[in-house]
Amino acid sequence: MTIEVAALFAILFALLACGVWIGLTLALTATLLLAMFRSIPLDKLLPQYAWNILTTQELLALPLFILMGELLFRTRLSRSLFQGLAPWAGLLPGRLLHVNVIGCTIFAAISGSSAATTQVIGRMSLNELLRRGYSRDIAIGSLAGAGTLGFLIPPSNIMIIYGVLGDVSILKLFTAGVLPGLLLAATFMTWVMLHTSLDRTMVPETEAKLSQVPWSERFAALKDLAPALFLIACVLGSMYGGLATPSEAAAVGVLGAGLVAWAQGSMSQQVMRDVLIGSVVTCSMIALIVLGASILGNAAAFLGIPQAVAAFVKGLGLSPFMLIVVLVIFYLVLGCFLDGFSMIVMTLPIVLPIVKGAGFDEIWFGIFLVLAVEMAQITPPVGFNLFVIQGLTEDGLGYIARVTMPYLMIMIGFVLLLTLWPGIVTILPRVLYG
Repeated sequence: MTIEVAALFAILFALLACGVWIGLTLALTATLLLAMFRSIPLDKLLPQYAWNILTTQELLALPLFILMGELLFRTRLSRSLFQGLAPWAGLLPGRLLHVNVIGCTIFAAISGSSAATTQVIGRMSLNELLRRGYSRDIAIGSLAGAGTLGFLIPPSNIMIIYGVLGDVSILKLFTAGVLPGLLLAATFMTWVMLHTSLDRTMVPETEAKLSQVPWSERFAALKDLAPALFLIACVLGSMYGGLATPSEAAAVGVLGAGLVAWAQGSMSQQVMRDVLIGSVVTCSMIALIVLGASILGNAAAFLGIPQAVAAFVKGLGLSPFMLIVVLVIFYLVLGCFLDGFSMIVMTLPIVLPIVKGAGFDEIWFGIFLVLAVEMAQITPPVGFNLFVIQGLTEDGLGYIARVTMPYLMIMIGFVLLLTLWPGIVTILPRVLYG
């Protein structure tokens, strides 16, 4: 069995080093492994694998949420979010810096994408914060950290991928992400308040007047949050109200996003063309990765590779907590070289049996994986959120990574907290679904 494991990693990393697309790399690795170690009709087996995964009903939600995100990216939703949140954020230490965190939290609940959340909120907030004189370090750092919430707060594209590949209920995953997502957002806000209280130069003194805005203006500003709250009600309300499955809720979300875009006057022939092309490109890329991951997962299971690796890890005698610590380090290292989707699809066939054998709930592990992917989003040199912010600010990646480091440390601590108290993740799914 050692030969099969060695061959898997050798082929996988050789193809990645040659620059082969990750989806093709996964599929080719699986094909070569089966050809080398098993005498089976690959011409019949591989098409069957492809058909099974690409016709999975749960996967239908993914392109719909991507389409919704593309629509929202081209609306004026970000501007209305800023106008609605600013009068309320002015009450807190750190003032408008909290618009980054709260705005990302709200947009995460309707987009499903970390990169889209970072870009949309960054496009509305960064220039305004810097123009007003806020510290560049904390403005960029809080945006990069909070932007990762796009994967943790449902609906989440990453959760759909994990649910399909791991055969886990997507609705339960969505439910499990709510409380950790809100707690992580609150932790980011706490750090912003603490940091700006210790170093008062980060917030210009002129912003103190924001705390004196009349309450009538604050309540009047709530109307600017109406489009976002409408979309949250469309997507999450239809799911948790028992009116729609995740796929149906995604369709409702697309309709709602279309209505918001039309009401804001953002619909045009060019916009629709950009929306459709962007959606097709993203969906095609993800479909290829999911297909390759499914083929590799089936091939690895057929060869007994996950069981062999699980037996090796079990032989190390690690406690469950130390296993999670090792996995955190493992995913942090992987995040330096791979994007989040690739990390999950490459490691899930091997890691999932290990954590289940250690007694961890697969819903809990799904949230752990999402957090691991979030950390990868802000880990240089290939952290995707770092590239998004670089495109917005033209700052160097090293600088962006440095000012984001406190939020990465918070996320690592948060993962260890969830390990010690897994009920934070599992309580809502258990109460709602048993």
